[in-house]
Amino acid sequence: MLQLTTMDEQVKSVSWEAYEHHHTEKGSDWFWVLGIVTIAVTVAAILLGNVLFGILIFVAGAVTALQANREPAIVEHSVTSRGVQLDDKMYPYSTLDVFYIDEEDPLGPQLLIRSQKLFMPLLIMPLPEESVDDIEELIASRLPEEFLEEPFANKLMEFFGF
Repeated sequence: MLQLTTMDEQVKSVSWEAYEHHHTEKGSDWFWVLGIVTIAVTVAAILLGNVLFGILIFVAGAVTALQANREPAIVEHSVTSRGVQLDDKMYPYSTLDVFYIDEEDPLGPQLLIRSQKLFMPLLIMPLPEESVDDIEELIASRLPEEFLEEPFANKLMEFFGF
């Protein structure tokens, strides 16, 4: 659902809903490979005398299987004159550095925003194709545009279907 709020021919806010991440359906082969690798590394760790690491690997494999099977939630996104909002969390423009709209991404256009926060340095939001220009117009008046790239870890997670 896309919602534009305008005032005097100027876009005031853009709101839309999207999944929290791109979901890839995983077949039974994917889970078999995960299970075999998890058990092999767990057994190897235990045989090498590192039981705690073996337990950690086993738990990580189980959590990965549970997380991979979960459907992504639908998140409300909005870009307003005050800042960028993801669900209930507002990021005012004063806490953001630069933005970039990647229209060449194979999964569709996405907005990348570098934040000043230490533990969340990059916000990545999928964009509806029909409102890319409105969103760019709204953000460009408040933040400078600079080339940003999706981190390698994100691309790797997408490649493996997370």
